[in-house]
Amino acid sequence: MMGLLKRLFQTLKLYPTILASSLIILGLVGLSIYAVVAIPFNEAIALWRGAEDVWSDTPRYAAPAWTNAFRGNKLPETFTLHSGEENTVVTEGDTSTEYLTSFTFDYDYRTFPQEMNVFFEATYDRAKPYVIVTLFTPDGREIPMFRGAIRTSQRYAISQDTSLNKSTPDLPPHIVLLADPDTLGVEGVEPEVVPGEYTLQIKALTFEEGSTVESRYTLYGDVYGVAGTDQRRRDITVALLWGTPIALIFGLCATVGTSILTFIIAALGTWYGGWLDAAIQRITEVNLMLPFLPILIMVGTFYSRSIWLMLAVIIALGIFTAAIKGYRAMFLQVKNSPYIEAARAYGASNTRIVFRYMIPKIAPVLVPTFVTGIPTFVFLEASLAVLGLGDPVLPTWGKVLRDAYQGGALYRGYYYWVLEPAILLMITGLAFSMLGFALDRIFNPRLRGI
Repeated sequence: MMGLLKRLFQTLKLYPTILASSLIILGLVGLSIYAVVAIPFNEAIALWRGAEDVWSDTPRYAAPAWTNAFRGNKLPETFTLHSGEENTVVTEGDTSTEYLTSFTFDYDYRTFPQEMNVFFEATYDRAKPYVIVTLFTPDGREIPMFRGAIRTSQRYAISQDTSLNKSTPDLPPHIVLLADPDTLGVEGVEPEVVPGEYTLQIKALTFEEGSTVESRYTLYGDVYGVAGTDQRRRDITVALLWGTPIALIFGLCATVGTSILTFIIAALGTWYGGWLDAAIQRITEVNLMLPFLPILIMVGTFYSRSIWLMLAVIIALGIFTAAIKGYRAMFLQVKNSPYIEAARAYGASNTRIVFRYMIPKIAPVLVPTFVTGIPTFVFLEASLAVLGLGDPVLPTWGKVLRDAYQGGALYRGYYYWVLEPAILLMITGLAFSMLGFALDRIFNPRLRGI
């Protein structure tokens, strides 16, 4: 055991790229495990395919929150405040109950938020609760905003309440609320934020026993979360996390299916020869003339975009490739080796000779090819998704790039939307390529001096 560990350590010293690439791959595997544990599959699908009601508390086109660390003028962050015992005073009367909720928050940014919303959740039998919403600003203003009866579930879109910006209809209502009144309506003067402590007060009256009112206030800033959001308010973190296990599984399955089957078919054709070998070679030559990507595009366009169907087609088209001729040349040398003649002399079966003597002899050559083949299929899956042929259900890196293209990310300056999945794709390709090239130098003595 100690001797094995010593040889392994010596190998890592000679090929440090193995250690570096292995750490990256382990990191990707760890990220995959975290994604599966933190966001179960069904939950991830529901989140990624969810409408605005699922992502009601997230902004559109928001950059990652950590980008504020590199800005002089920080962008407003998104936050949500909920009603509860700490900020709600309940007063019970003879015929009604009053819920007085105060949402207090500091706004110390120079730019305005994207929008503001208040969400109500009420329980009642017949008499609808009545609410009054008021905003108290740092400069002492008291701004009445909304009053009226509410339904069981209702949203008060502050940013769409045109009664708040009657004097300045060209400005969104939420900007009018947070702006210095002296800068509003002045020609050539941009509105300026009044920084400080704001209080959004919600007074709710219920008129039935057991009737309740809960509320939450959301301010939508320009930054959100670890990875930002897209045009549908979705947190891109979901797709980046779940894109990792999907990419690795797809690349691994495709590589296993094509490499191992190609290897076995080449060995069987070489050993048995005759019509079997001739048939394999003719099928390979025909398959080499078939356009690989156009066939996948046709399958995705006219039949199905399921990732499993695409995987099956890729494996079917990837078996009879030029590699089968290379493996055949190697197996021809092994077939005429003395130890194969010895195996035939003591009566070994054809199956035993192929799988116990021929394949293990050439198997080390397959390892580097196997490793370097994984990123090829990872990039292929991403390419299909970018072309609009990705699985419509699964959140993947390629789907994020597709959405970024459709949302005009680069034209609008949302570089994070493109760079995050692209960097993950490049890291994955780099890690497996580095490991494959290092293993190739180990298993191929002719490359050790390079």
